[in-house]
Amino acid sequence: MSRSSDPAVSGLELWQWRQEARAAAIAANVPVEELDWLLLSVSDLDKLALRLDSYKGRGHIPLNRPLAQLKEQWQQRIQNRVPVQYLAGVTPWRNFSLGVSRAVLIPRPETEWAIDLALRSAQSGSRPHLDTPLTEGDWADLGTGSGAIALGLAEVLPNVTLHAVDRSEDALAIAQKNALNLGYSDRIQFYCGSWFKPLHPFQGLNRFRGIVSNPPYIPTAMLGELEPEVAHHEPAIALDGGPDGLDCIRHLIATAPSYLCPGGILLLEMMAGQAPAVTELLQDQGSYTQIEIFSDLAGIERFARAYRS
Repeated sequence: MSRSSDPAVSGLELWQWRQEARAAAIAANVPVEELDWLLLSVSDLDKLALRLDSYKGRGHIPLNRPLAQLKEQWQQRIQNRVPVQYLAGVTPWRNFSLGVSRAVLIPRPETEWAIDLALRSAQSGSRPHLDTPLTEGDWADLGTGSGAIALGLAEVLPNVTLHAVDRSEDALAIAQKNALNLGYSDRIQFYCGSWFKPLHPFQGLNRFRGIVSNPPYIPTAMLGELEPEVAHHEPAIALDGGPDGLDCIRHLIATAPSYLCPGGILLLEMMAGQAPAVTELLQDQGSYTQIEIFSDLAGIERFARAYRS
């Protein structure tokens, strides 16, 4: 039994509200599975209990917030299209449960593939003039947001030091908390600033083995066409890539060679249809070799990878 001051609800009361909330979701064309995902994140229930309604007879179910607050938040999901991840304050990503807020972009499943691609590239890449492999040394995550990419890299590259950069202090606070909660704070250094600016002391040293970024890449004119969950609630600073969506990608491609070691990896995420332009930018810069485009699990050309020549 929890202390009387803890938010709690009877199984019957929660069941009754869940029925009402499911009906509201169906009427508003919101996926009903999001409701159960939210309930799993705020209670001690499991999927089986929800599927069988076996919690209905429990006299006391502890919640991490009052039921009245949960009801109000679900109304925000239905009426204002607030993403359920922001309501829960967490989202699953790879093997992690990441804290999120409206200060950060919600990490997408397709971005998970960037971690596997980075690992594979580091293991197979050529290493001219390097006394250590690409799986060691320094890597950067530019525009880290919630810290997802930096954390994913820290997990699969245990001998790497990560340098995570974001221009938003609020985003960095969330990323740092995620790193602390997941036990990686000693391996990730955080910097506040725009792209390479906080890493200026490294410029010209060709020290980084890898640079990974999921930058803003949505053309400005398309922002209003995005689904309301994204357009109205996720930070525009993490979405707006300028007139053609390539402003940030263009800057990253132009600047990265001053930081990458010979044979070092540049890995960028992009949107569907940008692959030809990104390939051309990499080729025209003149400092890259083995330029290749990789598709995500949906078959969309999602990542550009190149090695520093």
